Amino acid sequence: MTKILHVEKDNWQEVLSSSQPVLVDLWAGWCGPCRALAPTFEKLAEKYGNEVVFAKLDVDELPELASQFGVQSVPTLLLFQGGEVIGQVVGLQSYEKLASFLDRFTSPVARN
Repeated sequence: MTKILHVEKDNWQEVLSSSQPVLVDLWAGWCGPCRALAPTFEKLAEKYGNEVVFAKLDVDELPELASQFGVQSVPTLLLFQGGEVIGQVVGLQSYEKLASFLDRFTSPVARN
Protein backbone atom coordinates (compact mmCIF):
# COMPACT_ATOMS: atom_id res chain seq x y z
CA MET A 1 0.00 0.00 0.00
CA THR A 2 1.20 3.50 -0.85
CA LYS A 3 2.07 5.61 2.15
CA ILE A 4 -0.14 8.65 2.75
CA LEU A 5 1.52 11.54 4.54
CA HIS A 6 -0.45 12.84 7.52
CA VAL A 7 0.22 16.56 7.56
CA GLU A 8 1.17 18.18 10.85
CA LYS A 9 2.82 21.53 11.59
CA ASP A 10 6.27 19.95 11.70
CA ASN A 11 6.03 18.24 8.29
CA TRP A 12 4.06 20.79 6.25
CA GLN A 13 7.34 21.88 4.62
CA GLU A 14 7.53 18.43 2.98
CA VAL A 15 4.41 19.34 0.99
CA LEU A 16 5.81 22.69 -0.11
CA SER A 17 9.30 21.44 -0.96
CA SER A 18 8.40 18.14 -2.65
CA SER A 19 9.93 17.56 -6.07
CA GLN A 20 6.75 15.70 -7.03
CA PRO A 21 3.22 17.07 -7.14
CA VAL A 22 1.43 16.65 -3.79
CA LEU A 23 -2.32 16.02 -3.56
CA VAL A 24 -3.53 17.18 -0.14
CA ASP A 25 -6.93 16.02 1.11
CA LEU A 26 -8.26 18.64 3.54
CA TRP A 27 -10.81 16.81 5.65
CA ALA A 28 -12.46 16.63 9.08
CA GLY A 29 -13.54 13.69 11.23
CA TRP A 30 -17.10 15.00 11.56
CA CYS A 31 -17.50 15.33 7.77
CA GLY A 32 -19.49 12.48 6.16
CA PRO A 33 -18.38 13.27 2.58
CA CYS A 34 -14.77 13.33 3.82
CA ARG A 35 -15.13 9.82 5.23
CA ALA A 36 -16.81 8.70 1.99
CA LEU A 37 -13.89 10.09 -0.03
CA ALA A 38 -11.21 8.27 2.00
CA PRO A 39 -11.34 4.91 0.13
CA THR A 40 -11.23 6.72 -3.22
CA PHE A 41 -8.24 8.76 -2.06
CA GLU A 42 -6.47 5.53 -1.07
CA LYS A 43 -7.22 3.95 -4.47
CA LEU A 44 -5.82 7.04 -6.21
CA ALA A 45 -2.69 6.81 -4.04
CA GLU A 46 -2.23 3.21 -5.18
CA LYS A 47 -2.51 4.17 -8.86
CA TYR A 48 -0.62 7.48 -8.85
CA GLY A 49 1.73 6.95 -5.91
CA ASN A 50 4.82 6.69 -8.12
CA GLU A 51 4.39 10.23 -9.41
CA VAL A 52 2.25 12.08 -6.86
CA VAL A 53 2.66 12.35 -3.09
CA PHE A 54 -0.65 11.89 -1.26
CA ALA A 55 -1.28 13.74 1.99
CA LYS A 56 -4.17 14.26 4.40
CA LEU A 57 -4.65 17.42 6.46
CA ASP A 58 -7.22 17.52 9.27
CA VAL A 59 -8.65 21.05 9.16
CA ASP A 60 -9.65 20.84 12.83
CA GLU A 61 -6.01 20.24 13.79
CA LEU A 62 -4.53 22.83 11.40
CA PRO A 63 -7.22 25.44 10.73
CA GLU A 64 -4.60 28.08 9.94
CA LEU A 65 -3.41 26.12 6.90
CA ALA A 66 -6.95 25.61 5.64
CA SER A 67 -7.68 29.33 5.92
CA GLN A 68 -4.32 30.23 4.34
CA PHE A 69 -5.50 28.52 1.16
CA GLY A 70 -9.06 29.82 1.30
CA VAL A 71 -10.62 26.46 2.05
CA GLN A 72 -14.23 27.03 3.08
CA SER A 73 -15.65 23.53 2.80
CA VAL A 74 -14.41 19.98 3.15
CA PRO A 75 -13.45 17.79 1.53
CA THR A 76 -11.18 19.95 -0.59
CA LEU A 77 -8.29 18.50 -2.55
CA LEU A 78 -5.39 20.84 -3.32
CA LEU A 79 -2.68 19.84 -5.77
CA PHE A 80 0.68 21.47 -5.00
CA GLN A 81 3.71 21.72 -7.27
CA GLY A 82 6.76 23.70 -6.26
CA GLY A 83 4.99 25.01 -3.17
CA GLU A 84 2.11 26.50 -5.18
CA VAL A 85 -1.46 25.29 -5.62
CA ILE A 86 -1.86 24.25 -9.26
CA GLY A 87 -5.25 22.53 -8.99
CA GLN A 88 -8.24 22.24 -6.69
CA VAL A 89 -11.29 20.01 -6.38
CA VAL A 90 -14.04 20.74 -3.84
CA GLY A 91 -16.58 18.23 -2.56
CA LEU A 92 -17.09 14.50 -2.82
CA GLN A 93 -16.09 13.35 -6.30
CA SER A 94 -16.01 10.01 -8.09
CA TYR A 95 -12.82 8.04 -8.62
CA GLU A 96 -13.13 8.64 -12.36
CA LYS A 97 -13.42 12.41 -12.00
CA LEU A 98 -10.44 12.58 -9.63
CA ALA A 99 -8.36 10.28 -11.84
CA SER A 100 -9.14 12.54 -14.81
CA PHE A 101 -8.08 15.55 -12.71
CA LEU A 102 -4.74 13.90 -11.85
CA ASP A 103 -4.21 12.77 -15.44
CA ARG A 104 -4.01 16.43 -16.48
CA PHE A 105 -0.92 16.86 -14.26
CA THR A 106 0.83 13.49 -14.56
CA SER A 107 2.39 11.19 -17.12
CA PRO A 108 0.76 7.84 -17.95
CA VAL A 109 4.25 6.36 -18.49
CA ALA A 110 5.06 6.55 -14.78
CA ARG A 111 1.94 4.65 -13.71
CA ASN A 112 2.07 0.93 -13.12
